[in-house]
Amino acid sequence: MSTSALAAPKTTTDPLAHGRAEDIFGLLSGTFVASLGIYLLHSAHAVTGGTAGLSLLISYATGWSFSLVYPLSNLPFLALALRRKGWSFTLRTLVSIVLVSSFALLHPLAMPILRLNTPYAVLVGNLLAGVGMLILFRHKSSLGGLNTVALLAQERFGWRAGYVQLALDGSIIVASLTIMSPPIVALSAAGAVVLSLVLALNHRPGRYLGH
Repeated sequence: MSTSALAAPKTTTDPLAHGRAEDIFGLLSGTFVASLGIYLLHSAHAVTGGTAGLSLLISYATGWSFSLVYPLSNLPFLALALRRKGWSFTLRTLVSIVLVSSFALLHPLAMPILRLNTPYAVLVGNLLAGVGMLILFRHKSSLGGLNTVALLAQERFGWRAGYVQLALDGSIIVASLTIMSPPIVALSAAGAVVLSLVLALNHRPGRYLGH
């Protein structure tokens, strides 16, 4: 019998791929962390970028619940994700959106009264949102909306997702001037920069090998 016949059979399993349990925990932890950041922003009556920031802005202007506005504002972008990224990414993103909306209902029950320094709440809120998004990106998901656009721009043109996100977020921050005071808008803008830097410095093509 030849030595080749005794050789171990080849496996097609990618050792760098995340397992199902890892993906589930990744989606749960990423959405929880992101939603906690959004809750801090809501407590400070501030905004951020992306559809999360847009949903916060609509919520302040209309009095509607963030948990209702957020999934509705993401519907057009889910259609874009399905067309460009496929079913797997779109379904994971849909699950992430539902989880964020659900966790957004949980936090006020667990922490009904928060007395936070406003700059602290805004900056830490954006930091947590950025870390949550980063976890989701690494498990082939996103928070929907402009996150999907940013990821598509990175994959197609090589532009860093964080910088693309920062450019898109600027219009939302400017729009918030219509209902928010300039100091809070300026603070929200600084927080959005923090969020985008988290992505730009940590989500680079080829740097992270697991998928």
